[in-house]
Amino acid sequence: MKTIKSMLNHLYWADGRILDALEASDTKDKELLKLVRHIAVAERVWLSRLQGQGSAQYSLWEDTEELAAIQQMFEENAEQYRIYIEGLEESELDKMIDYASQSGVPFRTSVRDILLQVLLHGQYHRGQINRALRMDSAEPAPVDYITFARL
Repeated sequence: MKTIKSMLNHLYWADGRILDALEASDTKDKELLKLVRHIAVAERVWLSRLQGQGSAQYSLWEDTEELAAIQQMFEENAEQYRIYIEGLEESELDKMIDYASQSGVPFRTSVRDILLQVLLHGQYHRGQINRALRMDSAEPAPVDYITFARL
């Protein structure tokens, strides 16, 4: 549980860093903004599933130009994940969660695997964003876990 909590703390930090990099770049690249919004919405989708709620109301791929709205979503996600994790016993990590994908396909996945999905999914897309920032001669955000761990 200690590792998952530490990795979630990294996620909150990395979400903030990537938003800062996008804001500093003053990018108007709608695909990058769509991608960072996708990260925030996916975090929320998985949290809803962990909480036993549906997630059909969330659209994973929408255009946006509002970094402030995404930042607010990241902050709300972090607050809700903290509450969820604090109430979670280590023995519950192997509990199976029944849910439907965004397209309605039923699945059953452990809490542990869902949390790992959230952690890895965001890092994958932050890497894509950083690559695009570099290609646009903007400063990427160092979001590696080791950078966070050294703080």
